[in-house]
Amino acid sequence: MISGLAFPNSACVQVPERIVLKGGRWTRIDLAVRYVRFTHSRAGTCLIDTGYSSRVTRGPRSWPLMAYAAILRPRLTPDALPAACPDADTILLTHLHGDHVSALRDYPGARLIADAAATDHFLDMSALSRTRHGVFKELLPEDFRQRLVPLDSLAGAQAPFGLGSARDVFGDGEVLAVPLPGHMRGHTGYLFARQPTPILYAGDADWLAQAIREIRSPGAPARWILDDPKAGQETAARLNAFTRLGGKIVLCHDPEPLA
Repeated sequence: MISGLAFPNSACVQVPERIVLKGGRWTRIDLAVRYVRFTHSRAGTCLIDTGYSSRVTRGPRSWPLMAYAAILRPRLTPDALPAACPDADTILLTHLHGDHVSALRDYPGARLIADAAATDHFLDMSALSRTRHGVFKELLPEDFRQRLVPLDSLAGAQAPFGLGSARDVFGDGEVLAVPLPGHMRGHTGYLFARQPTPILYAGDADWLAQAIREIRSPGAPARWILDDPKAGQETAARLNAFTRLGGKIVLCHDPEPLA
């Protein structure tokens, strides 16, 4: 059973709207950097991703991570981790970009759940290649592989409203892991299937819910960072259908207030 479901914002990052919305304005807007917090009756205190933390914004860091922070200039909020949630038993990961994993090292006892093939892919590549993909090994626990529960080891399930094949994270149908390819290898959303309205935390499947509703996913330069632009378009179409059939989507970076 799920309780205390919340979508806190760890930081704000400013970008021109046109970068994240096709046909948008050049006016700069604040993007959120959300994570998810909830309690599960067996898995304990759970997080999905960890947002931005001070490990990105200050203190000893590699020069690539310093450059990354200098370019994006995230402004941390009072909900930044780990202070906003000092202890976690289970952490589910959408993907390994720095703005989704930066507080992982602050939870050395947590069970980690993610796409194992994608994890191996990024951990086994060179440091330069990881940096090019926005993955910083210094943000990942040294025992990451040992603590990881692979998504493909979990029981299969079918997600509603056309989302397709999924994995049952806790074995009770409460949270389903749904592949959402396009943004990054292994990118995964998490569906809270038994809420009164099914809620899909779709991570970085798009930047704005408006883009999904109005079929206005951005082109270049945002499109250039996608792992698979064609798969990204197909994912956006699935999410559009999911919302039309009655589901609700929450995205990591969407600044729209959550109802």
